[in-house]
Amino acid sequence: MTLSPLGWLHTLGSLPAIPLAACMLFKHGRIAPQTRAGRAYFWFMLLGVVTVYPIAHQPVSFIVATVTLIALLLGYGLSRWLGEKRWARQVETIALSLSVFLLLVPTVSETLRRLPAGDPLVTDMKDPLLLGAQGALLLALLAGVPLQLWSLSKQSAMPKAGPMNQEGA
Repeated sequence: MTLSPLGWLHTLGSLPAIPLAACMLFKHGRIAPQTRAGRAYFWFMLLGVVTVYPIAHQPVSFIVATVTLIALLLGYGLSRWLGEKRWARQVETIALSLSVFLLLVPTVSETLRRLPAGDPLVTDMKDPLLLGAQGALLLALLAGVPLQLWSLSKQSAMPKAGPMNQEGA
């Protein structure tokens, strides 16, 4: 199966979002929209999402793209509109974690179904390898979001560093 020029734009345009997400999850414990990596993640994800619509062949692709777009816009919009409210950061974290999940599920599925070229690892959507990989991503989301929310609650419970709160002051 060959890719059209738009298919290449979609693939190569959205791929950088994966290492950006991994870097932010490692460094910040979440997708951090206010960082340089966070801003780049937004634009690469947006490029990937909007290019799904003209190339998608299955109705589920439109649904996944639309949910991803909503999660992305919600996650990035909340902090801009509502500032640093605790519940807004929590919804932002959930929405952006969902966007990573919705990026990885089709990426892993397409990779397993297309590679190696000519003899892909998976030929059936019910293949145990594919279902296991998708299940592992779902478990990572279900375990990761509560951990991220717990970490956010710990951060908001810590006193802000200031002249009165610094050690040795």
